[in-house]
Amino acid sequence: MTLLTWNHACPIGVRAMDDQHGILMDAVNELRLAVVRGSGREQVSQLLEQLIEFTNMHFASEEQLMRRAGFPGLAAHCAAHSEILEQIRHTAQRVQHGEGLKMRPLLLNLRDWYIAHIEEMDREYGPWLNERGVS
Repeated sequence: MTLLTWNHACPIGVRAMDDQHGILMDAVNELRLAVVRGSGREQVSQLLEQLIEFTNMHFASEEQLMRRAGFPGLAAHCAAHSEILEQIRHTAQRVQHGEGLKMRPLLLNLRDWYIAHIEEMDREYGPWLNERGVS
């Protein structure tokens, strides 16, 4: 699985969110590297918890900006956020309980989801917020 990298399609034009997206990519990459290196359950569990914590904070920040600006796609965006957070939480619980779990499919799903979400859904709110003075 390749690492997530920042590229020309990633910036959405809202600096705080762009910065947070970069941090999220780093967190997913760190989790991937831990799995590839064969790190133990405790370290993988800790990295999953960190990813959940930061993802939750990022989603709350995004949703607050969209709510304040009256972004019309807020409900769909929140639903997408809830769906991925639930998947990550479920995986974290399974890892914590020592259940045999194949991490590669989760990591591939996370990578693909973050890329698609940033490049598609988040790019929709960027111009909306920019037009309302958020940059």
